[in-house]
This record gives sequence, structure tokens and C-alpha cells, in this order.
Amino acid sequence: MAADSAQRWASTLDSVVVYAQGAVCRRLARGSVPPDGRVRVTGLPRSLDPGSLRARVLGAPGVRVTEARVEVEPEPLGTGRPEELRGEVERLSDEHAAAQGRRDRQLNRIEEVRALRPVPPVRRREDPHRRTPVDAWLELADFVDERLAGLHRRLVELEEALQNVEHQLAVASDRLARASTDAPSAHVDTTVCAVLTLVGTGDAEVELELEYGAPGAVWVPAYRLTHRQGDGTGRLVLRASVAQRTGEDWTGVRIALATADLRRRTDLPRLRSIRIGRSQPAPAPSGWREPPAGLADLFSGYEAAGPGPASAAALPAVAAGSAPGASAGGPLPPPPPPLPQSYGSPPAPAPAPGGAPPGLLGGGMPALAQPAGPRPGDRPRAGSRSFADAPAPMAPAAPGGAVPAPPPAQVAGPPQPSGAELDYAAVVLCGPDEQSGRRGRLFPGSPYDPVAAEYRRRAETVAVLPLPGQAVRPRESAGSFDHRFDTAARADIPSDGTWHTVTVGEIPVGLRTEYLCVPSVEQAVYATLVLSNDTDQALLAGPVEVTVDDDFLLTAALPTLAPGGVRRVGLGPAEGIGVTHRTNLRESTSGLRGNTTVLDHRVHVELANRLARTVTVEVRERVPVTTDPDVRIEERADWTEPEEGAGPDRYAPGTRVWRLDLPAGDTAALDGGYEIRIPTGKALVGGNRRS
Repeated sequence: MAADSAQRWASTLDSVVVYAQGAVCRRLARGSVPPDGRVRVTGLPRSLDPGSLRARVLGAPGVRVTEARVEVEPEPLGTGRPEELRGEVERLSDEHAAAQGRRDRQLNRIEEVRALRPVPPVRRREDPHRRTPVDAWLELADFVDERLAGLHRRLVELEEALQNVEHQLAVASDRLARASTDAPSAHVDTTVCAVLTLVGTGDAEVELELEYGAPGAVWVPAYRLTHRQGDGTGRLVLRASVAQRTGEDWTGVRIALATADLRRRTDLPRLRSIRIGRSQPAPAPSGWREPPAGLADLFSGYEAAGPGPASAAALPAVAAGSAPGASAGGPLPPPPPPLPQSYGSPPAPAPAPGGAPPGLLGGGMPALAQPAGPRPGDRPRAGSRSFADAPAPMAPAAPGGAVPAPPPAQVAGPPQPSGAELDYAAVVLCGPDEQSGRRGRLFPGSPYDPVAAEYRRRAETVAVLPLPGQAVRPRESAGSFDHRFDTAARADIPSDGTWHTVTVGEIPVGLRTEYLCVPSVEQAVYATLVLSNDTDQALLAGPVEVTVDDDFLLTAALPTLAPGGVRRVGLGPAEGIGVTHRTNLRESTSGLRGNTTVLDHRVHVELANRLARTVTVEVRERVPVTTDPDVRIEERADWTEPEEGAGPDRYAPGTRVWRLDLPAGDTAALDGGYEIRIPTGKALVGGNRRS
């Protein structure tokens, strides 16, 4: 039964998984299976990938899907908001053109009036000198000034009207550009539907699930962090900025966000066994059979009727172009391009006696060779004899009567059609106007759809959208691992190609406030939040809005946080904690005959807590590091050397740390130092010895 008579089922979009680029959509349809089992599910977007369509039956074990195919149907376009916007843009475009025309005509009038000049009559030699009529000149100047003043007033009005129309046209064009691409952009809509064939028993309603991939969807993570001072926990809400231009609005759907690459191949390679022993004939490919007998005589009556009007007009031109070359002994025209072999194509004919190529007829006109090569765009399967193992067309005879070398012997056996040739619903039967090697046989049709290609090209424009501030794409921050985040509630995302914020859910994190200062670099204390990821999913890099005690503080950049990882987020200077840093250097000599230079560095740090709570402060200093065994560094302080991997930071070599809890309103003094002992022969004279 034809697909047009199939029962039509409406479908609703239920869930979408947005990947790093692209999305996989899931639709649901419900209905009773017709007697013939043919069902047409409507509502699919125009930009979907036809090769990604999957269908299955839910909750009905006795019913299954045996065929699923994508088809495009034209239908008249109804009226709607996008059509109203398009009509408004067309109307304003006409008004803009009319206003611009009126303005241009007014400018032409001004130029005509401005060009008015008094022109004296031509004076002859015998004519006496004439007096200039000053009154006439002044009257003309007054007329021109008065006329130009009126024209310029009218010009100002026309330019204001033109600017207003230009503004309205720009606003309407922007609304149309931002309108959802779910609506078509032509007066005739082309809808996409899935034609399914169901097999099974069951009179009750069944539910179908359709899954397909569509380009034109991207997302980046964002966060909102709420923290109260003195509390060891916080609320980290994961949000996502999603932009999609798939051609369908996502209304009330469940959205999942994944960091995987949708275009990455996931199929496993097929490993063929290699056996040593007797060669065995290759098994016949499934779906291939010998062509029917008498296929060459199928179009004998069509040939006996003579060529058609187009062929009859083309024959004299071909003959006229080839006869002179043949009679003059010139080179023969090149053979036509090789054609692909169809199901059951006979092998190429053997060379004719005397070495003449079988592809040549009398009069030097090349005959059509047997199909032996692929058409442009055909991609045969590896190991297929359909294209690669078919005999090639014979070349023309070489000058001087030399006989060309015969082609190599071909392996016996039936041809092996490729996957495209085994797609029976996509092959096309060539008609009588095709070449003799193609007509009456099945060949794969052209899968290219220019309209669908334009929809996909338009959908891919979301990949170049400017990212929000401090946002990082998921593939750049996820590394070599892939993660998926499911939203807690359904969301609406129109197909307009702009960023929309979706709340994914709350993530429990460990949180504590620490204060950090490096007084040798800057005498200021900075507040930081130390985050620990206690979940089994990574937190991707992105912007985080920090709110402390219900007051928005700043927007910081959250780095990628692996499961169980700890990172630090800076909150800016803490004005309530003061720090003072003083250093003292004494230089002396020691040893026998003073052969060692001693540089004694003393460090004094004072902290003052002017906040109303106890704070934890980490003070960092740096001790010189040397690789010379003759240079010794001796430390005299109660600071400690940080352990790598024990905290959220990475420390430079020679870093020393003081950590202390400073009560509210209290002060603390920290003293430290180190000595550098350098042999006199290796010491530099002068220079900055403090650093």
C-alpha cells in the first residue's frame, strides 16, 4: 500500500539530550495499529538527520517496528505570528522604498533650484557695453533663497519620516530574525514525517517512541553559589545556558545535558578472520539475485519507434562533430565516463578478433561501454565487487595498429552490492532514456536534499554564538571524560538561536571560608571560598555568581572540579583584616679569614582582625632555593612547608606557610627568617640583596 494512505499519528516532543554540539530528541506517539501496519508519524523537524531515526514500541511485546523511513511532504502554509512578522517586514520595506524615493526627488529639486544662475546674452563685437540689471539679479537671488528654504524644510520632514520608517523596519527585521525557526520561511511548508511499518497482533492502542538526532544545539554550564558566613556548607545551583536552532520549539520537555561529542563514531571495527588453507568461494550476498532473462529486449519496441524530439535534435550535432575527426584520421573522442554495475550486470565483452576494442563501432563512434566504474558520489563498501572488481572499459586502439594489453583476469563470482544498493526503498529504476547499460536496472538514488541542507546550515550557526562571560565550552573543560546532567523539571526553549537559562539542579558541596595573604608581594588579605566536590560527577568550568549572606558579591570563574577535588575561588580583598610586613637584612662574614658571606634575612608580619568573628588566615612567604652545594640556606622560623596535594592550591618551590586562627578584634605577630651562606668567591658585589 502506498505511504500516502498510511494512518497519520500526531507526536509530541518528550525529552531532549543536548550534547556539546547537537541534540538527540525523543518523541512519543500513540494510536491503534491499522490492518496494513502502515503508520505515518508527523511533527518531525526539517533539519533532522535521516540516518539517525530510531523507532520502537513501548509496552506492547507483541508489536514491533520492521521499517522506519523519513519522508518529506509539502503542505500549504497557515497564518501565524512568523507570517505576520514577515508581512510586516514586507510592508515596511515598501514604505521605506517609497520614503527614500520621495527624499531623493526632493534632493533633485533642491539641486535644480540651486543651479539657477543669471545668464547674460551673448555679446557681439559691434554691440555696446550693457549695464547689469542689479534688481533682476537680486530678485532671482531672493527667489532662489525663498525656494530653497521651503525645499529644505520639506527635506527635513522627509528625512525624519525616512528615519522613522528605517527604525521600524530594523525593529521588525530583528523580531523576524529572532522569531522561532519552528515556523517555515516560505509560503509552502515542507513537513517531515516518519513512515513506519508495524507487525504484530494487538487491538489496543500502542505507544511509539521515535528518536532522532538534529544539529543546531549547544550549551555551556553556569552556577549560582549561596553561602552564609560561619557556615561550613553552601548551596551550589547548576544552571545551563542553552541555545538551539533545530527548527522545532522545545516546549515542556525534559532536558538532559551531556559533554560527549555527538559526531564521534562509536561503532566497533569488524575484524575478519584470516585462514590458511584451501580457498573457499565467497558466500552470495544477501538480497542479490540474477536479473530476469530478456532484460536487453525490454526496450526493443521503444527503440524501434525512433528517437524522441530531444534526441533527434541532438543526433546531427553529434554526428557533425565526430565525422571530420574520423575521416581525417584524427584521435578518437574519449570514451564516456564509466557507470556503476547494477544487480546482475553481465561481465564486459571479450576483445574482438584482430585486437579491435569491443567498445568501438564503425565510423569511429565509440559505443557505450559496459558499466564498470562508480558514479560520482557513490561510495562502495570495502571488499565489494560491485565497483572495484568490475572490468574497466577498453581504451582506444593505439596508433600504428598496436594492440593494447588485455585487462587482468577478474575473480569469478557474483557481484557484491554495497549497503546503498541494498537499500531497496532508496534505489531507482532507470527509464528508457538512460544509457543502454543502465536502463531497466536498479541504482541508488541521490540522497542530497538542498532544502534540508539549507536548514542544517542555518542550524549550525549556533556553534559560533558568542559565549556568555567567563563561560567555557563543555568539551574544553570535561577533558577525556563525559558526564551527563539531567534537569529536575521540564523547560521551554524556543528555536530562536539565542541563549536561554535552564536550572538543572542543586549540587551539595563542602564550603569553608579562608583568608589568604602574601605580604611580601602585596600587603592585603584576600577572602577565598574553598569548595570540595562530594558528588560522583565533575563540576565543569564556568561562571559562578557568589551570594554571601543574601547579598550578591561578585561573579567569579569556577575551575573544573573533579569528583572529590578541592579548589579555591577568590572573593576579593577583605578590608576588615589588616596586615603589615617588615623585613631586615644584615650582611656579615664568617669562617676562617672571612671566606663566607652571611646574609641574615629577618621577616616580621603583623595581623589585625577587625571583623566580628574568628577567621582562619594563611600567610605565605618564600625562601630562596639553590642547587649549588656550596651555598647553604638555614631557616629560623616556625613556618611549615606545605605538602603537595594536601590542599586546593599548587605551591611554588620554596613556599612556606603560616596558618592561624585569629579571634575577633585580636592581633598576631609572626617572626621568621633565614640565612644565606655564600662562599666569598661566588658572591656578587653590590645588587639587591633583599630579594
